[in-house]
Amino acid sequence: MSKKTGISDSRAKTAQFALMVTFFTQGFATLSWLPRIPEFIENLEVSKELWGAIIGFSGAGSLVPLIFTSRLVIRFGTTPIIKYSSFAFVAILLAMPYPTQWWLFLVLNFMLSFAISVFNIALNSQAVMFQKRVGKVLLGSFHGAWSVGAAASAAVTGIIAAFTPLKLQMFLMPVLCLALFLWAVKHMLDPAESDSVDRDVPPERISWLKTPRFLWLLTAGAFMGMWPELVLMDWSSVYGKEVLNLDPSRAAWPYTIFVIAMIVGRFSIARLTETYNVARLSQVGGIFGSIALALAVFTSATLADVNRDLGLLLLCVFFAIAGLGISSMVPGFFSAAGNVEGLSTAQALSRMLLLNTIVVIFAKMLMGSLIDASSLPLAMIFPIATFAIAAVIAGIVANKHKDIKLNPEI
Repeated sequence: MSKKTGISDSRAKTAQFALMVTFFTQGFATLSWLPRIPEFIENLEVSKELWGAIIGFSGAGSLVPLIFTSRLVIRFGTTPIIKYSSFAFVAILLAMPYPTQWWLFLVLNFMLSFAISVFNIALNSQAVMFQKRVGKVLLGSFHGAWSVGAAASAAVTGIIAAFTPLKLQMFLMPVLCLALFLWAVKHMLDPAESDSVDRDVPPERISWLKTPRFLWLLTAGAFMGMWPELVLMDWSSVYGKEVLNLDPSRAAWPYTIFVIAMIVGRFSIARLTETYNVARLSQVGGIFGSIALALAVFTSATLADVNRDLGLLLLCVFFAIAGLGISSMVPGFFSAAGNVEGLSTAQALSRMLLLNTIVVIFAKMLMGSLIDASSLPLAMIFPIATFAIAAVIAGIVANKHKDIKLNPEI
C-alpha cells in the first residue's frame, strides 16, 4: 500500500489510538448487558420462546441503516455520525433496565440495533479512510480491539453482577462508554481529513435472481459458522445459571473464555494463512469446534448435579477449543466472497450480510422455541449441527479455491 499522505506522524498516531479506543469501547458497550440477560427475562416475565422472538425481531433494526448510512457518510463525513449515534447508543442502554412490558423492551432493543448499525457503518468507514491515509493495513487490529472490549465487558459485567444492582450497572457502564466515545471523536480524522468511501462496482450489475450459486453456498457457510457464536452470546449466561446453577459472576466465565480464545485465533490467522488456505483452517476449526461444543454442553450438564465446579471447568476448557475453532469461520467465508465471478467483493459481502441478518432473526426465534419445547442443553444441538455443517461447506470452498488466502490488502 502507499505511504501515508496528507497527515503527520503525530496526527496519525493520535487518530489511530482514538480508533482503537472507539472499537474497544463499542465492543465493551455492546456486550455490557448480555451477562444480565436472566435478570431482563425475569423483569419482563417472558418465556424463553418470547425472549427469543424479542431478540430476533430486534435484530431487524440493524437492516434499515444499510440503506441510508453510506449516503450520510458521503454528505456529512463519518465523525459527526459516530458522535451523534454514540449518544443514541448510550441513551438506549441507559433505558433498558426500566421496561417491564415485553413490547416496550422490544422497541428499545430494535432501536439499539438500529443505533449500533449506524455507528458501526460510520466507524468502519472511518477506519478504511484512515487506513488509506497512513498506507497500512490496520483493520485487523481495530476489529481485534472490538473483540478485546467484548471480552473485557463479559468479564467485568460478570464480576460486578454479583454485588451491583442491574439499574446501577446499566447507568455507570454506558456513561463511562459515552465519555470514551466523546474523547475519541475529538481525536479522529475530521471530515476535511477523510476521503469518501471507495465504491467497487463492476461494469454490469448482476441481479439478485442471477446471483452465482457459489455465493449462496458461502452465505450458508457464513451463517452456519457464525451461528454458534451468536447462540453463546445470547444464551451462555442463561446456561450457566439454569443448568450449572452458577451465580451471575461465574456464569459469565465460559463465554469470557470463549471470546478470549476467539481473539487469539483471529490474531493468529494472518500468520497461519501464509502457509494454509484460510478455508481449510475453517474446515479444521469447524470439525474440532463442533466436537468441543458438543462435549462442553453434554459433559457439563451431566456433571452439574455431581460436581458443579468440575462441570464449570470442563465447560470453560471446551469453550476455549470452540472459540479457537470458530475464529476463522467469518474470515474464511468472507475471503472466498472476493472470488465470486461477476460480483465485486463489496456486492458479494453486502448480499451475504443482508441475507444472513434476515436468517439470524428467524433462527433466534427458533432457538427460543426449541429451548421452551425441550431444554437448553438439547436446543444446543442446533448450533452444534450448524458448526459441523460449516466445516463441510468450508471444505468444499477450500477444494474449489485452493489458492484463497486471507490477503490483508484485499
